[in-house]
Amino acid sequence: MTVNQKLSALRKTMAAHHIDAIIIPSSDPHQSEYLAAHWQERSWVSGFTGSAGLVAITQNHAGLWTDSRYFLQAEMELKENEFILHKMTNQFASPYVEFLAAQLPMGATVAINGFMFSKSAVDGMKREFSEKGISLEYKKDLISEIWSDRPALSDAPILYHEDKYSGKALIDKLEAIRAKMLEYNAAYHLITTLDDIAWSFNIRGKDVEYNPVAIAYGIIAVSDAHIFVDESKLSDFVKKQFSKNKIHVHGYNEIISFLNQLNEKSSIIVDTNLCSQSLYEAINAKIISEASIPKTLKAIKNEIEINHIRSVMKKDGAALANTFFWLEQSLQSGNDINEVDVAKKLAENRSQQKFYQGESFGAIVGYKDNGAIIHYHPEPKTCKKIKPEGILLVDSGGQYCDGTTDITRTFALSTPTDEQKKAYTLILKGMIALSMATFPEGTVGVQLDTLARQFLWEEGMNYGHGTGHGVGFYLNVHEPPQGFAPTISERGRTVHLPGMLTSNEPGYYKEGEFGMRIENLILTINSDKKGFLAHETVTLYPFDHILIDKSRLTKAEVSWINAYHKKCYAGISPFLKGDIKTWFKEKCNKV
Repeated sequence: MTVNQKLSALRKTMAAHHIDAIIIPSSDPHQSEYLAAHWQERSWVSGFTGSAGLVAITQNHAGLWTDSRYFLQAEMELKENEFILHKMTNQFASPYVEFLAAQLPMGATVAINGFMFSKSAVDGMKREFSEKGISLEYKKDLISEIWSDRPALSDAPILYHEDKYSGKALIDKLEAIRAKMLEYNAAYHLITTLDDIAWSFNIRGKDVEYNPVAIAYGIIAVSDAHIFVDESKLSDFVKKQFSKNKIHVHGYNEIISFLNQLNEKSSIIVDTNLCSQSLYEAINAKIISEASIPKTLKAIKNEIEINHIRSVMKKDGAALANTFFWLEQSLQSGNDINEVDVAKKLAENRSQQKFYQGESFGAIVGYKDNGAIIHYHPEPKTCKKIKPEGILLVDSGGQYCDGTTDITRTFALSTPTDEQKKAYTLILKGMIALSMATFPEGTVGVQLDTLARQFLWEEGMNYGHGTGHGVGFYLNVHEPPQGFAPTISERGRTVHLPGMLTSNEPGYYKEGEFGMRIENLILTINSDKKGFLAHETVTLYPFDHILIDKSRLTKAEVSWINAYHKKCYAGISPFLKGDIKTWFKEKCNKV
């Protein structure tokens, strides 16, 4: 079916159920960012493939709400169908609720699938709709009634993430969670997000593209634990570890009945921002509404993980060097190269590195005006041919048993304009300012975000996305809670602590012409000043000399760049040979 045919079928189903509007999110029962194909409902019904966005459909309007990272992509993908783009200035707001409340008459009914929305999100919608006399029906799965060829859930095997990588034994993680539970006098802790489950049970899977997670639920109790998963996917070693640590295995769909059968006098910690409405309703116990314990624990990397992170950046940098050497030589030789070719070469060169498991996200390779599409991902039928001219933005990452990488570099493929050099240098100055920051304990992301924007702001320039996100350890490349953001979102209000790994990626985008972003991962560490913290840059790859306007740099910034380039060569060069090593040494020269 075409998108418009799907809309027609859905509206007929809505009418049959006496539903006036339906809201379909970019989510799954685990509140994931990246979704298994089985749950990609919003993408299926709208044709919009971005990772963030939500649709609201009535009998006479079909709207997609998404934030500035996806405006250009959405305009391109929706132009052939009935959906209308609604631009969100705040990606954490819910203007679609306000829209429906204004459009629908009193007594109307809005439907959602309660498994796809968190308890807190449903509470918020209920409040807004009730003020307008609109009811919210959250036990309807209308998409399943029309999606006849819906993909099945993955049957990929689940493996154990060995202690030599994770740095902490399974029992130690369970005891750390239980210690926090004890503070709340809780008998249970319900864990619903896939990355929290993967970390807590020391498992990794292949159920979701780019994210090494397995589809499951988890419950930690005081003396044992429970995991709800397809048992046939568990390796013998995983089963052995579970048995040894008193972890009981249940079927994935048995979670509801288990929650129904809890002792009503017992207490259970539930993160209402992450637990679905449908799961929340099934709980027969006293609910303690608190943040997911493993979410905070896993954000602070241990020493073994940190040492692996420092090491993994060297081989990842070598993969980049091999790719960008190939690109430069190919363009000089007049070979036909397109954006998809670069993405494939990046994955190929990473795959030759030890412990490689796959990409951490679909590579963003944006040539010229495609670089201004912030989350652009090239496709074979529509990608641009790359020529030895203009600006190229490359944002990519890898998943390794010993770490997760995410790096962006912007290149001038010919002599850049003064405007391009100015933009790049202002971005670089902001990235360096955040990298060099010393800040007091208790500082939050919204305070640090300003450091990366200050030089762009002085020139009346800005970018419409956050400056950084938390990064997992052989886990999700976007890992809450911390980050650098201009709003009091979770990223913006979370205190930065030693051991947190966060991206540092200011940018600038000129629609229709070019996009620029520079991204390193930085580790929060203790400063030599008591009560203060600092950042250690762990990503290794040099900046593009030709785009740097040295006249705009301070002596301290020049010194930082030169020391960083020296560190890049020292870390990466042992992985390179011959002409590539010689070429890379030039790339690491002083500015």
